Amino acid sequence: MIRTERLILRQWNDEDLLPFSQMCEDKDVMEFFPKLLTVQESYAMGEKIRSLIAERGWGFWAVEIPGHSKFIGFVGLHIPKESMPFSPCVEIGWRLAKRYWGMGYATEAAKESLRYAFTHLDLDEVVSFTTVGNIRSQSVMEKIGMAYTSNFEHPDLEFSDPLCEHVLYKISKDQWELHAL
Repeated sequence: MIRTERLILRQWNDEDLLPFSQMCEDKDVMEFFPKLLTVQESYAMGEKIRSLIAERGWGFWAVEIPGHSKFIGFVGLHIPKESMPFSPCVEIGWRLAKRYWGMGYATEAAKESLRYAFTHLDLDEVVSFTTVGNIRSQSVMEKIGMAYTSNFEHPDLEFSDPLCEHVLYKISKDQWELHAL
């Protein structure tokens, strides 16, 4: 379990799966993903995230606000598919329920996730990526000190798909140390 000023980042539990599936059915939350997820797809994804944390000790942690909400989404670290043009790497990512947008929670949890990546995992670099239209996520990337690197076409999407073009952001351990001061 990791604590920030306002949040807890932790392993997933069974009670997280229902609110996670509700998030994944929200068209606003899923605007920059290829499709809404069914309840079964969401539960399977939540279980996969939980198993990766159990295996590695880190991952896309469940985020809660102590005394207010047991699950507001996830933030953390993940190893993307080998088919990504910048793999192998570790990415930082997030997905929060819409009612928690604009409160700085993604940024706060992402900063702590970067700290974990560079101090506990001793990584040299962390990446993040999203579709070119997802300005909110790009803003979080910039707030945590990441820098735009390039555009790329997501290998899992058809070239004609409007979500195909993505942006790649990166931050090195040295850049993070300067930003964290």
